[in-house]
Amino acid sequence: MEIPISTNVLKDFKVTKTFKDNERPITSLCFDDKGDLCVTSAQDESLHVYDCRDGEKRTTLYSKKYGVNLARFTHSSSNVIYASTKEDDTLRYLSLHDNKYIRYFRGHKHKVVSLEMSPLDDSLLSASLDNTVRLWDLRTSNCQGVITTSGRPTAAFDPAGLVFAVGTDSGTVKVYDLRKYESGPFATWTMRDDYYYPQGIPDWTGLKFSNTGKSILISTAGQTNYLIDAFEGHIKQRLSGHGRARLAGSSNGEEAGFTPDGRYVFTGGRDGNLRIWDLEKPASTVGPIHDNLPMCTLETPHSESIQVAGFNPQYMMMVTGSDDLYWLFKNLSLCLFQYSSFFFITVTMTSQPKLTICIDRGGTFTDCIGFYGNPGAPETREFVVKLLSEDPANYKDAPTEGIRRIVEMATGQKLSRNEPVPTDAIDSVRMGTTVATNALLERKGERCALVITKGFKDLLNIGNQARPRIFDLAITKPDVLQQSVVEIDERIVLLNSAAAIDRVEPKDVPEAIEGVSGEWLTVQKKPDSEIVKQQLQKVYDDGFRSIAICLMHSYTFPDHENLIGDIAKSIGFTHISLSHSVMPMVKIVPRGTSTTADAYLTPCIQRYIEGFTSGFDDGFEKGTTKLQFMQSDGGLVPVSNFSGFRAILSGPAGGVVGYSTTSYEDGDDPVIGFDMGGTSTDVSRYGGMFEHVFETTTAGITIQAPQLDINTVAAGGGSMLFFKNGMFVVGPESAGAHPGPACYRKGGPLAVSDANLYLGRLLPEYFPKIFGPTEDQPLDTDIVHQKFTQLAEEINAANPNDPKTIDEVVYGFIKVANETMCRPIRSLTEAKGHNTSHHTLAVFGGAGGQHACGIARNLGISKIVLYRHSSILSAFGLALADVVHEVQEPSADILSTQAIPNLQQRVDALIQSCKSELATKQGFAVSNISTEIYLNLRYEGTDCALMTLKPTDSWDFENAFVQLYKQEFGFSLKDRGIVVDDIRVRGIGHTKSTDETLTPDHELKTLAIKDVNENVRDSVTSVYFETGRDDHVPVYLLKDISPGTRVPGPAIIIDATATVVVEPACTAIITSQHITITVGKGEKKKITTDMEPIQLSIFSHRFMSIAEQMGRSLQKTAISTNIKERLDFSCALFSSEGGLVANAPHLPVHLGALSHAVTYQMNYYGDDLKEGDVIMTNHPMAGGSHLPDITVITPVFDKGKIVFFVASRAHHADIGGLTAGSMPPFSKELYQEGAAIKSFKIVSNGHFDMDGLKRYLYDIPGSYPGCSGTRLLRDNVSDINAQIAANQKGINLVTSLIEEYSLEVVQAYMRHIRSNAESAVRSLLKEVVIKHKGEALTAVDYMDDGTPISLKISIDEKTGNAVFDFDGTGPEVYGNTNTPESVCYSAIIYCVRCLVAQDIPLNSGCLDPIDIRIPPNSILSPSETSAVVGGNVLTSQRIVDVVLKAFGACAASQGDCNNLTFGKTHESKGWGYYETIAGGHGAGPTWVGQDGVHTHMTNTRITDPEIFEKRYPVLLREFSLRSGSGGEGYHRGGDGVVRDIEFLEAGIEVSILSERRVFRPYGLQGGKDGQPGLNLWIRHVGDKALTLNLSGKNTALFGKGDRIIIETPGGGGFGAKDGEPSCSQNVAHQKPLVVKASGSLGAYKEMQEST
Repeated sequence: MEIPISTNVLKDFKVTKTFKDNERPITSLCFDDKGDLCVTSAQDESLHVYDCRDGEKRTTLYSKKYGVNLARFTHSSSNVIYASTKEDDTLRYLSLHDNKYIRYFRGHKHKVVSLEMSPLDDSLLSASLDNTVRLWDLRTSNCQGVITTSGRPTAAFDPAGLVFAVGTDSGTVKVYDLRKYESGPFATWTMRDDYYYPQGIPDWTGLKFSNTGKSILISTAGQTNYLIDAFEGHIKQRLSGHGRARLAGSSNGEEAGFTPDGRYVFTGGRDGNLRIWDLEKPASTVGPIHDNLPMCTLETPHSESIQVAGFNPQYMMMVTGSDDLYWLFKNLSLCLFQYSSFFFITVTMTSQPKLTICIDRGGTFTDCIGFYGNPGAPETREFVVKLLSEDPANYKDAPTEGIRRIVEMATGQKLSRNEPVPTDAIDSVRMGTTVATNALLERKGERCALVITKGFKDLLNIGNQARPRIFDLAITKPDVLQQSVVEIDERIVLLNSAAAIDRVEPKDVPEAIEGVSGEWLTVQKKPDSEIVKQQLQKVYDDGFRSIAICLMHSYTFPDHENLIGDIAKSIGFTHISLSHSVMPMVKIVPRGTSTTADAYLTPCIQRYIEGFTSGFDDGFEKGTTKLQFMQSDGGLVPVSNFSGFRAILSGPAGGVVGYSTTSYEDGDDPVIGFDMGGTSTDVSRYGGMFEHVFETTTAGITIQAPQLDINTVAAGGGSMLFFKNGMFVVGPESAGAHPGPACYRKGGPLAVSDANLYLGRLLPEYFPKIFGPTEDQPLDTDIVHQKFTQLAEEINAANPNDPKTIDEVVYGFIKVANETMCRPIRSLTEAKGHNTSHHTLAVFGGAGGQHACGIARNLGISKIVLYRHSSILSAFGLALADVVHEVQEPSADILSTQAIPNLQQRVDALIQSCKSELATKQGFAVSNISTEIYLNLRYEGTDCALMTLKPTDSWDFENAFVQLYKQEFGFSLKDRGIVVDDIRVRGIGHTKSTDETLTPDHELKTLAIKDVNENVRDSVTSVYFETGRDDHVPVYLLKDISPGTRVPGPAIIIDATATVVVEPACTAIITSQHITITVGKGEKKKITTDMEPIQLSIFSHRFMSIAEQMGRSLQKTAISTNIKERLDFSCALFSSEGGLVANAPHLPVHLGALSHAVTYQMNYYGDDLKEGDVIMTNHPMAGGSHLPDITVITPVFDKGKIVFFVASRAHHADIGGLTAGSMPPFSKELYQEGAAIKSFKIVSNGHFDMDGLKRYLYDIPGSYPGCSGTRLLRDNVSDINAQIAANQKGINLVTSLIEEYSLEVVQAYMRHIRSNAESAVRSLLKEVVIKHKGEALTAVDYMDDGTPISLKISIDEKTGNAVFDFDGTGPEVYGNTNTPESVCYSAIIYCVRCLVAQDIPLNSGCLDPIDIRIPPNSILSPSETSAVVGGNVLTSQRIVDVVLKAFGACAASQGDCNNLTFGKTHESKGWGYYETIAGGHGAGPTWVGQDGVHTHMTNTRITDPEIFEKRYPVLLREFSLRSGSGGEGYHRGGDGVVRDIEFLEAGIEVSILSERRVFRPYGLQGGKDGQPGLNLWIRHVGDKALTLNLSGKNTALFGKGDRIIIETPGGGGFGAKDGEPSCSQNVAHQKPLVVKASGSLGAYKEMQEST
C-alpha cells in the first residue's frame, strides 16, 4: 500500500540493511526507471547492482582499465552509462547483461563531474572539469553539442526534459532550451549570499531540479546548500546546518537530493548523518534570504562522510553510501533479521488508506463508487451509492451528495449536508459529467462572441448547408452558439492549391511564409491592431466576456489569431478560445464550431467545478486531494485541463473503459458495448483498441476532437411509448429524468421502464425506494397498470378483429424497443466490416440487464457478459482509466521515404510535449508514461482520412494505412499518393496499479460448474416472456450465489444496483466478478400472415435494416468519391410486382424513380430472368433520373420464382458525353449527356459481361459527334461491382428473413406495410378535401424560360383517392430541363411524405391512392431523345413548389440547386469541381423560413472553405447570408446566400445551371415573394473590372482575378406581415430537434440525409 511522504514518515526511517562490498568510497548511486534496481560506482573501480525488491546484490562488474564514476541507468534496466576516470575521460555505454560495451562517447579532456540521462528520451548531459557541458544521444557516438563555461560546471535536465540548467562555481546558472540551445541561454542568473559569503558562495558541487520542476538545489562544498526558484532565478531558501564543510573537489553533489514530491531535501553530511529539510516549514530570515534548518537528522552507521544519497519512492527507501552502503526503509510490518556483517530492521507504521471515489453523473441517475485499494482486486473495500441526478428538494448537487454518503460509509462519521465535505479521507475524485452535454442540449452555455475572417460572418450559421431531416417542411436547425460576430479584415492565401497547374515556387515569392503544416502561403491582409481593438472593445462593452477566434487557414498560420487573442486579453476577456489551439485541423467550419463550443462550454464547466469544489473543504484547492475528469476520448485529465468541447461524452466514455477492461481478452471475440441507462442507450465496440472518431455532431454542433466512437441509438429506459398510425412506436422522444417514466411518481408518460415493470422484469421490492416527494417511496405499479390499460383499449379499438391482452401489448413494446436498438447496432458493426454475430455483448447501465437476452438473440450473439458493477460500469470504468494528454499538428506532407525524417522530428517534439505535461505537471514517473503515435492519412484526391497508429517496431505507416483502408473499405488505391493531414501523439499516464485480469474467461476455465441450489432462491415472481406469462420465475440475490453456479432461465438475478433477466433457453454462470449468459434460440411465437401491429413495427425495422445494410455495403466497397464520401446513392427493396418496400438512404429524387426502373425491367424481360442475372439501366424512359445515375437491379428467387427485387442506384463520376462529369449545362440531346442504357444484363447466369459493359459505356457514347465515351471506365467497373455486391447483400438478408419467418409471412408484411403507408396518405387526403369543402386544388408556376407547370388535384372525400393532373404543363424544351416521368413521381412521393408529417414506412403505398396524369411530350414527359440533366436538379424542385402550393402547405423555397461547375482542361493535369449552393427556405403557417439551407429535392453538403482553397486555385472572398432576400410576411421567408469566388489562374471554364433568376419564389396568404437569384461575373478587361450578368444558365472562360458572385434566391413569406395566417390543412408544426450524441453511426446518418 502506498504511504504518503510526510514529516512523520521521514523521521521514522531506520537503517535496515548494510552492504560492505567496496574497498574504497562509493561515488554514485542511481535507481532504474521502475525503482526495482540500484547501481553504485566506487573508487575501487567497481559497479554493483542491487535488487530493491528483496535487498539482494545482483551483479558486480569492474572497470579496472578505465575506472568508473557517475554510473547511471539508461531507460533500460539492462544498460548503464558511466564516466571513465582514467585514460581519456570517455563516457562508456555498457550492457549489464553480457558486460560488453555498446558505445563510447569521446570528447571531454578532464574528469566528468556531472552526468544525467534525459527523463524523456535517450539524450545525455555531461559536465567536465575541462569547463564544457556536452549533449549526447545514446543512439550515436557523436557529440550533439558543446557549451563552454567560465568555471567548474555542473548540469541537469528539468523533469520535462525540455530545458537544462548549467551552473558554475563562478555563481551563475544558465538555462537553455534543449531544442535551440545553440542560440544561447534564455535565462542567466547570478547567485549571491553576501550575508554568509560576501566573497562568493563556496564551490558548487551539484545542481538538481525537483520533480515538480519548480525548484533547483545547488549543493556546495560549504556548510550551506541553496534552493533556487526554477522560473525566476532567485534564491528561495538557504539550507543551513548540514555539518562540516566538504573539501573542494571531494563531491559531485551525489550526496543531496529531493524527495519525489519536491517538498523535502536530504543531504548526507561529513559527520556520517543524513539531514532532511522541510521546504514548506516557515524559515527565519537571515539577511535577505530565508534560512532553513533541518527538521530532523537521521543517524547512520557511517563513520566517514556520506558521499551518495538517494530516495526510491517505489519501495519507500532511502540509500546512503560512504565506504559502505546503507538502506533505510519505511515499511508496514515489523521484522528483525540478523546477518553476519549487516543488519536489517523495519519498523511498524500504521497508515490510514485514502479513498478513490469515481462518479458518473448521468441524465437520470448519478452512480458513485469509492475504493480502498485497487479496483476489482479481491481485498478491495468498495462503497456504492446510486442517487437521482436531480433532486433539488434534498440536495443541490448529486456528485457532492454521493461523495458525502461514501465518506460517511467509509469512515463511520456522520456528515452534515450543510457543511463542506471534508477531503482528508479522500485521495482522488474522478468524475464523468453531463454538464457540458446538458449545456449544449439546452443551450445554457456562456454568452460568447465569434471573431472570424471578413466575408464569413454567417459561415457557422450556414455550416455545410444541409438540413437535419429531409421530410420536415418546417426545417429546424440547431441554434449556433455565438450571440455576436466580429469580422476581421485579414486574409491568408495559400501559394499553391493541389489542382494548380501554374504552380509558384516559394523561392520566387519574397513574402512567402511556410506554415506549421509545411504549406506555403502569403499574407494578403494583416489585421489592423487598432481597428481590432475598437471592434473587440465594443463587444466587451456589450457584456461579452468569452470569445472564440477562428480565422481562415489559422490551422497552419496562427499568427493573426495570436495577435487578436493578445488584444482580447488586454481588454479583459476572461475566456479566449483560439481555434488553432483548440484543434489545429483543416476545415474552418468544424474548427469554428469546436472553438465556439469551447468558448460556450468551458466557462460553464469552470463554474460547475467552482460550485462543486465549494461543497468541500480546501483539499482540492491545496492539491492534497486530486480532482480529475473524464474526457470524451476515454482519458482522464486534471481539473485544470478539463475543457468544454472535450467533455461531450465525459459520462459514457467511462463505460467503454470499464467494459474494455472487464469483458475483453486478447484473442477473444471483439465486444459490443451496450449501455442502456435511464435517458439514453449507447453502443460502442472494442476489439483490443479504443475506436475514436474525430468529427462528430452533438446537439447540432460539430465537434472536431478525438472522441470514443459511442453512438446513442435510443432513449434508454426513458424511451416513450406510442401507438401511431396503427404501429407500435418506441422513442426517440424521452421522458428524461424529470418527469421520468410514469412509475417515477412525477406524472411522467409511459416509457420502456414502465413496460419492464408491468411485465415483471423490474421488481419494485428490490428497486431502491428513492421516489416521491420524500425520496422514500417505491416504483408506482398502480399508475403503470392504469396507463397501460388505457393504451391497450386504444390499440384494441383500432384493431377490433385481433384484440390483445395488456401483457401482449406491453411485451409488444419491448420487442419493438429491442428491434429499434438492434437496427443501428447491425449498421455500426457491418459498416466497419465486422459480422455482428461474432461478438460478445457487454451489457451495462441500469436497464441493460432487462434487455440483454432479447438484444443478443435478435443479433445472433451467443455470449453476454455483465460485470458485477454493470449498472454503474461508467463510474467503475473511471477507476480503471488512464490519464491522457494529446497534442496534434497539421501537416501537408506526402507520405514517402523522404518525408519520414521530418515527420519523426515533429513527432519527437510532440512526444516531449506530452511527457512534459504528464511528468512535470501531473507527476507521473517516466516509466509509467507511454505514447501512441498517429498519422491522419488519406489517399490523394479523397476526403476519407483514417487516423493510423504507428506500427510497433517500424515507421511503415504506408502498409499500416493500406491494411486499415482495406479493412474499412475492402480495397486499396494502388496508384495514388498518401497525404499526411495531421500528426497526433497521445501521451498516456498509466494509473492501473495491478496486473490482475478483470475478465471472466480465466476463472471460467478453472471453476467446477454446478447447478444452482433451490435453497438459494430468494423469492418467486411472475414474468411475461415470448411464450407467455410464467408465474414461477425464481429470483436470486447475486450475493447469495457462489462462483461456479449455473442458473438456467427463466430467472431473475438481483444485484445491489441491477436487475438481470435470464430469459428461457438462456443460461447464466456466476463467477466472482461476472455474470456470463449463454443465449439459446428459444421458442418464438408463431407469426401468421394476418396483420398484427407489433409485428408490423418489427418488420418495418427489418425491411429498412436490409436497405440500410445494402447501402453500407455499397459505400464500403465503391471507389468513387460520389458514392463513398458524398453518399450519392440509394438502395432499395421491392416486391415481386416492383412496388417499393423500403428505401435507404433517402435521396428524394430517387424515391419514386427506382420503382419505375424495376417495373420497366419486369415488363421488358417477362419470364426471361434467371437466378444469377443482374440488370443495369439508366435511361430516362426506363425509370432513370439523369444518366450519371446508374441503376443495378437483381431479382431475388425462392424455389425458382421471383419473390422480391433489390436495386441500387448510384451517381457515377463520368459516363461520357460532351463534358467531363456528364452534366453539360447546354446539352440539347440525350446522347450529349453520355451513355443511355435502357436494359443490359451485365451479369447473365453468373457471367459478368465486361465486353458488353465497355460497349455501352465507352464505344457507343463515344461514337456521337463531339462526345466521348466514359473517361473513368475503371472506376465505373469498380462501382458497378460494388452495386452488384450490395444487391447480393440484400438478397442474403432477404433470404435470411424468409428462413426466419417463411416467404408467406414476409410477403404478407410487405403488403401490410404498404397498406399502412397507403392508409396514412388516404387519411391525409381526406382531411384536405374536408378543409377545402370538396373543391379541387390548383396551382401553376413557371420555369425561368416561361414554361408553365400546372397541377390540378381532385380528391374523393369518401375513398381518399386523388388525381394529380398536370394538364396545361408546357411542352418539352430544346434544352436539358426536361424531366423524366419517374422524377415527377419522386417529387410527388416526397411531397406526400412531407405532408403526412409523421414517420411512416416510405414505400410505394404512399402513391397507391394517387393517380398521376402527365401530358405526353411535355416538359414532365419528354420524348426519348430529349436532354434531361437539368430536369433532375432544377425542374424537380419546381414540381415540388407546385404541389405544395396547391396544398397551401408553405411558401416556395429557393426552387433551385444553383449548380456551379468549373475546371480546366489540360493534357495531364486537368481537373473539375461541382457544387450545389443553398438558398432560402419557404415560410409556413407555423414557422419562419430558414436561412441558407438546401431544400426539398436536394440536400448536398458544400465543401469546407479551407478545403475548397486547398484543392483548387480559388479564393473564396465571401460566403454569407443574403440579407433581406427572404420574402416579408407574418412568417418571414429564409434568406439566400452570397458566394463570391475569385479565380487565381487564367483559362478556367465556369458553368452555372440555375433557376429562379426570373420568376420569384412565391409567398402565400399575403406573404411576399422571395428575391430572385443573380449570377454575376466580375471580369477584368485591361485595367477595367466589368460586372456582367451571366443569367441563369451560362458558360464562360474566366481569367486570373475574375470572380463569380452567386446570389441565391430567398424563400417566400407566409401570411401578411400585419396579419395572422390561417392553416389551410394539417401541415407540420415546427418540431424541436431530438438531438443525440452521435459517433460514426450518427455521422453516416447525417451524411445519408445530406446528399
